[in-house]
Amino acid sequence: MYEKKKMKQESIPQIDFNIGNHEVIIQHRYEIFYTLNDILIAIFFIIGSILFFWEVTETIGTWLFLIGSIGLLLRPFIRIKRNTYLRRLYASKFKSLKKNNNA
Repeated sequence: MYEKKKMKQESIPQIDFNIGNHEVIIQHRYEIFYTLNDILIAIFFIIGSILFFWEVTETIGTWLFLIGSIGLLLRPFIRIKRNTYLRRLYASKFKSLKKNNNA
């Protein structure tokens, strides 16, 4: 399992930096949001599929498909938010290190 996470980090070198425990905590926090979103997407699509069997509940099923599709759209935004946050954290850490080295 550790090997898998390490490979994942190597595949995204632009955010592969050492800022200690902060990176791990941030990674886990956003991974929880990402996983929760995936679970909700699956639930919406499964219930929507079941409701689509009967004409009476077809409209509700269609709405659940739409909600699930919006959940799919949220996935890249969650990742973008995480990457942006990590870059800002890295930039502030880099600025403080640079400031301390110049003093």
